[in-house]
Amino acid sequence: MSELKRTALFEQHEKLGAKNIGFCGWEMPVQYEGILKEHEACRNGAAIFDTSHMGEFFFEGNLLFSGINDTTTVDVLQLPIGKCKYGFLLNKDGGVIDDLIIYKAGEERLMFVVNASRIDIDFKTINDQLHNGVFTNASDETSKLDIQGPNAKKIVQEFVPFDLDDLGFFSFAESEIMGGFALVSRTGYTGELGYELYVDNKIAPKLWEKLVERGAVPAGLGARDVLRLEMGYSLYGQELDENTTPIEAGVGFFVKYDKHFTGKEALLKQKEEGAPRKSIAFKTNSKRAPRHGMEIHQNGQKIGVVTSGTFSPSVQSGIGIASLDTKLFDKEATLELSTGRKNIEITIEKLPFYSKK
Repeated sequence: MSELKRTALFEQHEKLGAKNIGFCGWEMPVQYEGILKEHEACRNGAAIFDTSHMGEFFFEGNLLFSGINDTTTVDVLQLPIGKCKYGFLLNKDGGVIDDLIIYKAGEERLMFVVNASRIDIDFKTINDQLHNGVFTNASDETSKLDIQGPNAKKIVQEFVPFDLDDLGFFSFAESEIMGGFALVSRTGYTGELGYELYVDNKIAPKLWEKLVERGAVPAGLGARDVLRLEMGYSLYGQELDENTTPIEAGVGFFVKYDKHFTGKEALLKQKEEGAPRKSIAFKTNSKRAPRHGMEIHQNGQKIGVVTSGTFSPSVQSGIGIASLDTKLFDKEATLELSTGRKNIEITIEKLPFYSKK
């Protein structure tokens, strides 16, 4: 078994007494003082997450003639400078190689942010489709710090020379923080006001310490997963994988079909004929937390599986996302979660599970 990689912030996590786990080949903090406390900090104050395990690629070149615009579902030609967009890197069958965010930094400059477990395959898949331009993998030199929560703006504002009120949702600005280059993005994975800071590894430890001193509560992967699931956000390897299309995962609305991309024909076929699987969001009638891989039953038979599940502190019940067999699913019949010992009745819910009042 290969040795787990560590982010530039590993020593900071150790000092804070973080409980670490192996995640996508990295040794990452799952929690510090507890998932519930860290969840509360994000919803009502500010939490800081180390997401430096994620990958960053940079492209420089002609966006029209390089082939870069054909690699994903995002139309980078139409994307305004200073904006970023969520999309997919697909295989020929429409399966999701990865979900990612593309940032347009200039007429001929892009940044791709990808999942940690998919860095190598993503880079090769995109690079193999390029005719020209310079495509680089800066993942090992880049740290990513996410500050999320109602107090995030107040904390981050001290470190940037521009007014954060001018930064709209899914917008970003290139700037300087503590003497080094930074990209400040108005994005996040929690449903709260928040920012994602991309900085050089050398700057990251001191910046982390300063942000914590200003009131950002360190939070781990455990709280992050609860927060994203309360919003119904997909997680690669659970809702999304190479055998699942965006349509089957319930995120097909992010795909625009007025451009070419690998997998487009397969998705158009599913739109026309119907997808074999569908995604639902559900809630249990108790605090019992659904878990990944649990079976969903209906009319006495298995019709699907849980892709993500947890107990939600915000709604005080178990919540989950499941993938169901479209042909077996009966809109009128009761759905049940199989826990191994007995079945628990569940109800289909609209996303998000949680929203600010």
